[in-house]
Amino acid sequence: MPESVPDEVSDRILTIPNALSLVRLLLIPVFIWVALGPEDDLLAFAVLAFSAITDWLDGAIARRFHMTSRAGQLLDPIADRIFVASTIVVLAIREVVPWWLVLVLLARDVVMFFVQLYVHRRGVAPLPVHYVGKVATACLLYGMPTLFLTTDDGVVADIATPIAWAFLIWGTCIYWWSAVLYMEQASAVIQGRRLELSA
Repeated sequence: MPESVPDEVSDRILTIPNALSLVRLLLIPVFIWVALGPEDDLLAFAVLAFSAITDWLDGAIARRFHMTSRAGQLLDPIADRIFVASTIVVLAIREVVPWWLVLVLLARDVVMFFVQLYVHRRGVAPLPVHYVGKVATACLLYGMPTLFLTTDDGVVADIATPIAWAFLIWGTCIYWWSAVLYMEQASAVIQGRRLELSA
């Protein structure tokens, strides 16, 4: 059976996956206004749910139609980080989640920023996105929108509350686990380069 050939990473910028990532970025201010202005939680949920779908679609299309690009590898995680940060801050402002949870999630991104900066200064290419990090982001992208269905009393809120918090707790734990894995990966890559240079 022939070995699978990995997708070639192109220099193209105008691709469908990149357009979907851009749409996700453009929807962030829309979501913030909806959630903090009229406080239309159902519409806020719809905007976030649509954004989460675009996150799945851009990866699926890139893999299926071989549209993986360097621009997409940069744009997609940036869109995810801004999506997560803005949503959790809005939820804290609305007093749906505690502020300590905001600090826990944002602290992870700060740690990852310094890890990537350290790796870059050692002349190593940016670390590839780990599947554990993708799982963590997916949990957060499912959990945080669902929290907007918990703000009113009723059957929907009763059903949505445990689901939303389960995804949020799982996502937060896996989010930090992925950071540990990235740090281990960075250490291994840098040590490998040092060994290679000293050989």
